[in-house]
Amino acid sequence: MTATTPQPTTVTTALAPHDAETYAAWFACLAEPMRVRLLHVVATTPGSISVGELAEVVDVRQPTVSHHLRKLADVGFVTLTKVGTSTHVSINPDCCTGLPHAADAVMGMINARPCCPTDLPTNVTTRPMSETDLGAARGIYEHAIAAGHTPTEMATPQFATLEEIGIPEHRWVAEIDDHIVGWATAAPISTSDTYAGAAETSVYVAEPHRGHGVGKTLLYRQVTEADTAGLWTLQATIAPENRAALALHHKAGFRTVGIRERIAHHHGTLHDTVLLERRPPEGADRPQ
Repeated sequence: MTATTPQPTTVTTALAPHDAETYAAWFACLAEPMRVRLLHVVATTPGSISVGELAEVVDVRQPTVSHHLRKLADVGFVTLTKVGTSTHVSINPDCCTGLPHAADAVMGMINARPCCPTDLPTNVTTRPMSETDLGAARGIYEHAIAAGHTPTEMATPQFATLEEIGIPEHRWVAEIDDHIVGWATAAPISTSDTYAGAAETSVYVAEPHRGHGVGKTLLYRQVTEADTAGLWTLQATIAPENRAALALHHKAGFRTVGIRERIAHHHGTLHDTVLLERRPPEGADRPQ
């Protein structure tokens, strides 16, 4: 880090002592490089991984790996589950949002405005959604619900007309070779004029096309059009375990506001959700 000339400071709300203690425990746990390596492997492994497999990946003796995993489990980064004679390790979904949020809170990143990624795939195009797109949009959404990607919804939306989906100027579909592979909308968060410039954005990608930049392209179109149109706040609600969606939104300038515990009813169970928020670049976030 390089030294800089001190700048005038403004008084801000101090970090709560309880939060400071929690974050300090998390950071202390990660002061050991081996735990950082192990956490990274677990977080990037779909589902779970056995302790033996994990030891092979990092090329460290299994007793040493087990010791560090217990430390990670103690602070809630991972969960350990006995499967037969072996122990399987999986990421704690709360860690995926709690840890980044802790870093943001400590560093005062509440006003950060990252730019949208521009490395968009050249084979994906976006255009405004039309009435003829409703069937394809509904099909993509049905699959998302069945796969558990949308815990804030309980059933397939029965939208019969385009007017029932979000704000007219902020409904988009993504296409590859003239086939719809995803869609996005921005819906008002309130009927009150006070919140006329605030909307909740949703992005859905067909299962075979996930991981190929479709969601990135849709979200890029969504946020750039929102900035141009004068929407001063975009919100998104995402399941904590949907790490890909969280990462996608963070890259588009969203920040984690917080975790809402047991708020979404899905398949007979109450789930946590992550609330994210994005503001346009400084100077462009004022109502007209």
